Amino acid sequence: MSNKRVFHFNNHTSRAYARGQCDIAPDGTIVTFDYEPKKTRLQEEKYHAMITDISASCLFMDRKWDREQWKRLLIDAFVRVMREEAKGKGVPDPFEGMGELVPALDGKGWVQLGVQSRNFKKAIAAQFVDYLYSWGTWNKVVWSEAQGWDERMIRTEAENVEG
Repeated sequence: MSNKRVFHFNNHTSRAYARGQCDIAPDGTIVTFDYEPKKTRLQEEKYHAMITDISASCLFMDRKWDREQWKRLLIDAFVRVMREEAKGKGVPDPFEGMGELVPALDGKGWVQLGVQSRNFKKAIAAQFVDYLYSWGTWNKVVWSEAQGWDERMIRTEAENVEG
């Protein structure tokens, strides 16, 4: 059994319970508050479906790439755009400390230590979906648009976080 406790502060009762846990926690207990909600499963499913469509519709360097390779390429491109945008607005890098190009251990090339989508927060995941739509439209991607996607919900969840 885990000693880990996760609290979602959405009412008075959950806050009171968390306060009570603080009162009985032994010395040395570490508490972390994460104020930015993580991406939703719906957002994750959406951008994976979009990446699948891109991998089926597009070539890069005159060849087909699989979904995982496209995911790496697209996340890298997205991070570059977001960093430039942040720099232009004079705001902090949304991916501070993530994603770096380093020399290979043998010195014969480069390794991209990338940003991983599993660490996306809800607002970043919504921006990634928007980026994929923009990139895909520009590159004439044929979207499958599986039934059941609620674009308003994907974006509204992010807007609730941002605003």
